[in-house]
Amino acid sequence: MVGNPRSGDGRDDGAYSVRSFLGQVISGAALLVLLTVHMTAQHLTVPTGLRHYEDVIAWLRNPVVVVVEVAFLAFVTWHALLGVRAILFDIGFGEGTERLITRVLWVVGIVTVVYGVALFAMILNAA
Repeated sequence: MVGNPRSGDGRDDGAYSVRSFLGQVISGAALLVLLTVHMTAQHLTVPTGLRHYEDVIAWLRNPVVVVVEVAFLAFVTWHALLGVRAILFDIGFGEGTERLITRVLWVVGIVTVVYGVALFAMILNAA
């Protein structure tokens, strides 16, 4: 078993990297599906190619559409922040700094998704 050279205790920290990589792959695959659904529903099935405000509001009143759009937001956020995390980790920070980066990115991701859901709610409540 190959350990993390920084830990000095022979511990194998590769499992976390594998989980992050698989998360990136899964979120990327989900994004391909959700982006296809989004683009088809929002642009390809609309005669003018773009929905007007009233059409968007009517479209968002469908709970299935809200679930798909929120999932799209969540997967975009997850995928992007895993990518940022991977880039930052390639720099080679210490273990403590990497834990801090991970925590900060979790907070950024949660705030981003909560903000997006709040915007959905405000748009639907205002209409």
